[in-house]
Amino acid sequence: MKIAVWDTYVTKKDGSVMHFDIIAPEEIKELSIIHGYGRNYLKSKGQDGQKLTAAECCFCHIEELRPQWEQDIKQKGYFILEMENCN
Repeated sequence: MKIAVWDTYVTKKDGSVMHFDIIAPEEIKELSIIHGYGRNYLKSKGQDGQKLTAAECCFCHIEELRPQWEQDIKQKGYFILEMENCN
């Protein structure tokens, strides 16, 4: 399975910037769906309501599905790869 990686930078409530990738099947191209995945993640991190638009989240590349992402993608439709300041 091929997946799309969406590079995402969101300013947190404390002013720091969190960096994470939204990983979803390549067939999903609608920004509203991708941004919805990002908003769900932000809510789980206590960052609901933070700005998440095309300026903060953009398509990066396509790659092969990695085994460690598969379960979340099957269950939720996406996987979040935390990069920086995601705690």
